[in-house]
Amino acid sequence: MEIPCISAEDFAEKYRSGALKDATLLDVREWEEWQVDRLEGAVFFPLSCFPPPPGRLNPEKPIYVYCAHGVRSVHAADLLLRLGYPRVIHVEGGLARVRLLLEK
Repeated sequence: MEIPCISAEDFAEKYRSGALKDATLLDVREWEEWQVDRLEGAVFFPLSCFPPPPGRLNPEKPIYVYCAHGVRSVHAADLLLRLGYPRVIHVEGGLARVRLLLEK
């Protein structure tokens, strides 16, 4: 199954402009990582606890999935797609890359 992706550059631009306000930003990093840095408005659900319980994510909204560098989020996005969430988008490069772009 092909996983839809968005570049860190495009994601950062959408985030900065407010274009993601109606989307779910799903952070699948671990608790310790979440405590250090997070995007405002993000939903935390670590990959180690997947899958999220029914009702936790709205399947009608786009779900942008990210982790630290883009490896774990590929697995999370794949699982969500297999569970029937139709609007899952993987953020390439993860939060590390997005943060660099947002700080410019």
